[in-house]
Amino acid sequence: MVRPVRTRTDLGRFIGFPYQLHARDPNWVPPLRRDVRTLLSRAANPFFRHAEAEYYLAERNGAVVGRIAAVANQLHNETHADRVGFFGFLELVNDQDVADALLDAAAAWLRGRGFDTIRGPASFSVNDECGLLVEGFDTPPTLMMPHNPPYYLPLLEAAGFRKAKDLLAYEGGYSQPDFAQALARLERGSQLVQERQGITVRALRMNEFEAEVERVKLLYNLAWERNWGFVPMTDEEIDHLAKQFKPVVVPDLVPFAEKDGRPIGFALGLLDFNYVFRRHRSGHMFPAALHLLWALKTKRIPRARVLLLGVDPVYRGKGVDAMLYHWFWKRGAELRITWGEAGWILEDNAGMNAALRKMGWTVYKTYRLLDRPL
Repeated sequence: MVRPVRTRTDLGRFIGFPYQLHARDPNWVPPLRRDVRTLLSRAANPFFRHAEAEYYLAERNGAVVGRIAAVANQLHNETHADRVGFFGFLELVNDQDVADALLDAAAAWLRGRGFDTIRGPASFSVNDECGLLVEGFDTPPTLMMPHNPPYYLPLLEAAGFRKAKDLLAYEGGYSQPDFAQALARLERGSQLVQERQGITVRALRMNEFEAEVERVKLLYNLAWERNWGFVPMTDEEIDHLAKQFKPVVVPDLVPFAEKDGRPIGFALGLLDFNYVFRRHRSGHMFPAALHLLWALKTKRIPRARVLLLGVDPVYRGKGVDAMLYHWFWKRGAELRITWGEAGWILEDNAGMNAALRKMGWTVYKTYRLLDRPL
């Protein structure tokens, strides 16, 4: 039986199900339950100022065997002039009947609101965790990236879903073949760009954090506006994320590229907190939060993720992205970071994919968004 979440108890079961389902998967990283509850909260999450969602549970003999969310994102439809609805937060046992029932429930909800396509997984949008893992099951995900068992893909395909787009995640690190040589090339290239074009790079200024967030707002929607599936983030959404990240942000991992004192690009890198959370299977704040604070203080997180890297279209193709990546690795070495993930990147973003490979990064995980007509 599939039914909508209606009570606080239902929501608790919706949040708690993945901790049971993936308890024996050593590569699944338990998110903090408090963070999941905030994300799902229609009152706390500013995403719901332009969207709505319905949450569903699948039950058998009184036990939860699956969950899903149906998502109507008005901002996506306004941006792309389409009628695409989304599903997300998909978790389920390896059972086609359960998969069909959950996906049909989400599809019916979306069809009733006039959508002609259901796409996912996106929890809630491409600005959050999105994509189904289809390659790279043997390593844990980084911060804010999904992880799922291999059986999810055949269940979705049997339910009529087909590939819409693949998203690529790259890895790089000092142990990677030829990475030292690629880093040396980045060093030389960055120097040339600075000398010839007068572009410089600096770290995030924590003493003017609010002003830095305003600069990010201007660059973010400008740099990504033409990407497939892109949905602009509202000022309220960016402010919400900035408030969450501020206590744990490392200024040297958030570089800004500037020309004549004006920001023309930025990258957002975060330490991979999953390196810590992976050891705490319950998802409760304590002792995970204490372990994280200790790891931050003693610089014992050797992994990081570059979530975002964007450049003003006027300055693309001028080596600004290389300067930002060089900064990331140079400063990262001082923070004892030896491995990083860059992504995700659209499979057909030829320029970014070519640049990353040239800089010594290699694809190690592939995620997929899938569509089904309604």
